[in-house]
Amino acid sequence: MRGRNRGRSYRGRRDARTTRTSIWKRGDGRLFIVGLAFILAWAGMGYRLFDLQGAQAVTLATVGFNQRIRDMEIAAPRGTIYDRDGVELALSVDGWNVVVDPQLMLDAAHPRPAEDLAAAAEVLAPFSDKDVATLTRDLIEAQEKGSKYQEIAVRVRNDRKEEIEGAVDEAKLKGVFFQKIPLRIYPAGSVAAQVIGLTRYDDGAGIEGLEKTYDSELVGDPGRLIVERDPAGRAIPQGERLVIPAVPGSDIVTTIDREIQFAAEQALADAVRRTNAVGGSVVVMNPETGEILAMANWPQIDLNDRSSYDADAMRNRAAADIIEPGSTLKTVTISAALQEGIVTPETPIDTPHRVTIGEFDYTDHGYNPPWMPVKDVVKKSSNVGTIEIERRLGRELHYRYLTEFGLGTTASLDVAGERYGPLLPTSEWTRTTGPSIGIGYAIGTTALQMAAVYSTIANDGVWTEPFLVKEIRPADGDPIVTKPRTRTVLSEETARTMRWMLGRVVEEEGTGRRARMDAYTAGGKTGTTNKFDTELGRYVEETNASFIGMAPLDDPKVVVAIVMDSPSGVGDDGVELSLGGASAAPVFKEVAQAALHQLGVNPDRK
Repeated sequence: MRGRNRGRSYRGRRDARTTRTSIWKRGDGRLFIVGLAFILAWAGMGYRLFDLQGAQAVTLATVGFNQRIRDMEIAAPRGTIYDRDGVELALSVDGWNVVVDPQLMLDAAHPRPAEDLAAAAEVLAPFSDKDVATLTRDLIEAQEKGSKYQEIAVRVRNDRKEEIEGAVDEAKLKGVFFQKIPLRIYPAGSVAAQVIGLTRYDDGAGIEGLEKTYDSELVGDPGRLIVERDPAGRAIPQGERLVIPAVPGSDIVTTIDREIQFAAEQALADAVRRTNAVGGSVVVMNPETGEILAMANWPQIDLNDRSSYDADAMRNRAAADIIEPGSTLKTVTISAALQEGIVTPETPIDTPHRVTIGEFDYTDHGYNPPWMPVKDVVKKSSNVGTIEIERRLGRELHYRYLTEFGLGTTASLDVAGERYGPLLPTSEWTRTTGPSIGIGYAIGTTALQMAAVYSTIANDGVWTEPFLVKEIRPADGDPIVTKPRTRTVLSEETARTMRWMLGRVVEEEGTGRRARMDAYTAGGKTGTTNKFDTELGRYVEETNASFIGMAPLDDPKVVVAIVMDSPSGVGDDGVELSLGGASAAPVFKEVAQAALHQLGVNPDRK
């Protein structure tokens, strides 16, 4: 029995061991899995910590820093444009856009949004370009859509802003904000408008006139403000802060004399009304320096009133309108013949009433004697006499002097929108090209180019490049002074002789007698050309009427060029206003006299 019992006891112990071993193995497996999971988790966390704090530390620090940093551009103040005496013609001031947040205008104390927003519109509408009903509708729609931005007025000046602030405070309106913007203003309004030009509203870039030509100089270099902010947008007191100041744009000092400019614009406006012209231009130059003292155009435009903006009115006619100059160009033909010794003032010139060359008949107005001396060809503005002088000069010399006087190319350094008519090489001239150009047809010029031609005669034969900008004054550098190109075209003797003959046109009852001044002597030349209609392919009745002159005659200080576009009617003396002597010459008298007084030139009439 003990044996059997021992056998059973042994088997029982073996089975128990087997059972315990099986249980242990199952528990050990679980522990192993759990332990392994913990080990892997800690390893993953360790790797992640290592990755974040080690491998990616710099990258993540940079990302965090960038999230806190605000990098903002600081706009550079645009440069100021001055006249020659330092009077502002264009400058930038602080302006404001007025906006509202319709959501902030209402709170628990406003149970009726529509009525309350309508009341707010009543206060704000007088400062907006919208009526009360329209503004009310816009505010209600914005509030219902959850919009936080509604524009009320733009480009508001400081004085207007104060009015709005007063009305808002009195009505206890909430949610009204003022956004600061740079505002370009033009203190002189319409004075020299086409010369100064305009800037674009949205980005302030120059789009017309000097504002466009010198935009890169005027605009300056923007600065930067780098500041570290917290998640709420507040600057962190001990955080990073860097300010790179903006460099203001350069200032521009023009050659324009505001008083002479105003006088030229007034005289031109009066002449346009008196002669029923559709437009016109005036250029006043200092012949010695090339400075443009005035450049007036009609129609006029107020630079501060964009509602009246007209692209055509912004055109600088004095530099952009190409016309056939007519008799004013005879001065080039005759000056060249004098310079080459081909004629003298006393040389007799055959002057029949009519000359036929090729398919064209050239005639004079009124009765001609059989011959005239050159000085009378100038005084009476004889077409046939000038054509004979051009024939003697020859096409090669004629072409050379046309180019030396600046025709066939732009005249100026810096006049925006300047154009010029083509001057064909002599190889392309026909039989009639030279004679026609000799009397001011078959060639295109501008008032500015012709002012430079006459300035050459006034300046003892030296052509000087006309220019508008006297000096550029950078904010961080030395001034840049304009130095115009010059070249000698005529001798002093030829220039003096030509001035004397031009003086007879004004002083001795020539075609320019209406340009005669009481206190100063003057000389000049009239011009009248029928306009060519490109659609009809022929000349029409409308004319371009001009006068270009200089004063005082012995030592000219100003040259004034006037062009009237399509003047019409009859003057008080019975002369047709379509003629340059009747419509443009009186403008010279008024403008030249005002300019000489402004410049302090002593009267020279005895």
